[in-house]
Amino acid sequence: MAESPSIDRVKTWATRVQAEVERVFLGKPEVISQLLSAVLVGGHVLLEDIPGTGKTILARALATALGGSFGRIQGTPDLMPADILGVSVFNPQKSTFRFRSGPISHNVVLFDEINRATPRTQAALLEAMAEGQVSVDTPEDTTEEDSAAKSGGTFALPQPFLVLATENPIDFEGTFPLPEAQKDRFLLSLSLGYPERPIEKEIILRQRRATHPVEDLVAVTEPAEIVELRALVHGVEISEGVLDYLLTLVEGTRKHPSVRVGISPRGSLSLAKAAQGLASIRGRNYLTPDDVRDLAIPVFRQRLLIKPDSQIRGATPASVIREIIERTEIPLGPQS
Repeated sequence: MAESPSIDRVKTWATRVQAEVERVFLGKPEVISQLLSAVLVGGHVLLEDIPGTGKTILARALATALGGSFGRIQGTPDLMPADILGVSVFNPQKSTFRFRSGPISHNVVLFDEINRATPRTQAALLEAMAEGQVSVDTPEDTTEEDSAAKSGGTFALPQPFLVLATENPIDFEGTFPLPEAQKDRFLLSLSLGYPERPIEKEIILRQRRATHPVEDLVAVTEPAEIVELRALVHGVEISEGVLDYLLTLVEGTRKHPSVRVGISPRGSLSLAKAAQGLASIRGRNYLTPDDVRDLAIPVFRQRLLIKPDSQIRGATPASVIREIIERTEIPLGPQS
């Protein structure tokens, strides 16, 4: 099938953004591509890795390259929902309340160590991530007299809106593991991993500079362009053959003997959406099995629950998904 001139816009955009981010985040081009896939379909990303692997730099670089604003939230046990969403402040001169937005009101939000925040604070993210808005107890410019009579209001978040949340998988003291319902809100779960030795050497050499490398980055797009490109990505075609392949992978997770809870229909939809984003980045207006296969682990990993006895034997979500992929027959043809 011929490639669409419209989709070529997405490929050009992704190449431009990726090149800018790679100026400071080295050696992981596939991670950047997967992040851009999430941006194009309006998904959020969970970064599960040890401290010091570049999660913050990646988030800052992405926000700068996208031309949007950046906010950072540090997860702590005393963090309250209002610290994230914002608070209504009373103006004594005008006798009115005005909502002052919190750090969630940015295009790219890094929630560092989200599992150190309490479940109540974690839950405050649900509406923001799912609906792109936050609810407040007091509408803007509400007088003191009638504030009790009004139930509050909602404030739309800027678009595009992307949450990058990090978890430290090796530190469990003083943490509150994310419940499955919360993890299911993230489109992708990514692990950055250690860099290769030449890349790490380059990282060390670059840190000898007087200024932080991220400060040299420039915006290569703008939020309005991303919103336009999203409409093109939604039109990426999914043939019956590729869709059957995707559903076979999903059914494999539900029937695998090591799995306690398989992939839900939301997980199936998430994989289809993420694959549309990846296909468009690769310059195609149709999916191939490769698009589905390359994103199966990032999409499924945080949604799959392994039986305790299988965990003892060394089974992990990634290993189970990899096994299912290897034994699933790939349909023939570019979009079979």
